Amino acid sequence: MTPCLASLKGFEDEIILFDSGSTDRTVEIAKAYTDKIWITEDWPGDGFQKARAFEQCSCDWVLIIDADEYLDDAMKAEITKQLSDPNLKEVAFKLPWGNLILDKLMKHGRSSRAPKRLFKREGAEITKVVVHANVLTEGKVSTLKHGYLMHNSLRGFDHLMEKTRTYSWETTKKYHKNNKPSLGIYFAVLRFLWTFVQVYFIRGGFLDGSRGLLMAMIFAQSSFNKYAGLWYLEQEKKLKDK
Repeated sequence: MTPCLASLKGFEDEIILFDSGSTDRTVEIAKAYTDKIWITEDWPGDGFQKARAFEQCSCDWVLIIDADEYLDDAMKAEITKQLSDPNLKEVAFKLPWGNLILDKLMKHGRSSRAPKRLFKREGAEITKVVVHANVLTEGKVSTLKHGYLMHNSLRGFDHLMEKTRTYSWETTKKYHKNNKPSLGIYFAVLRFLWTFVQVYFIRGGFLDGSRGLLMAMIFAQSSFNKYAGLWYLEQEKKLKDK
């Protein structure tokens, strides 16, 4: 939390923080950076919580940043440069992620992603989903070229496994609710293989060494779990409908 807020100090016009009943010192720490703090007892999910915070924003441009993220100096300079351009055509920007695994910056594989996090408030919308919310905008979107949105989300291997399990299951439930077909358990195996090839070879995960191999396997397992879980729910429903 502290690196996140410290990276914004003196850079932002306002900080909106929503806390869902945390038991650490999040609120206490945040009070040193902002007085715009909302405390809720429930956790409705990633998209729902971000939508709550978005409703409280008053500035023309909005930056979504999680507690385990922070802006490096090069990224802050790039944002300042872009938003100061009087001929700016973009309505949103994607920020390259700087994922840290065991204190090492990952530059390839899934870590080469650039999520859309900086956008004009007017006309924008945040998808209200439990995991992996998206920002919906209409207009030109570009990717910033310098700096990183640093991301240090792992607190240990057990946390990595639990996080992956939770995200996979929530995605499975979303697919099932939307009547997305699993295409069978063998398709789940194919998804595992394709995800591994995509992350490790096509996106260059092998260039990140052992950490790249680890993350490629984790993402592949997650992909298998999503579709295997979807197949399982389909079989459950068939048994109940008999």
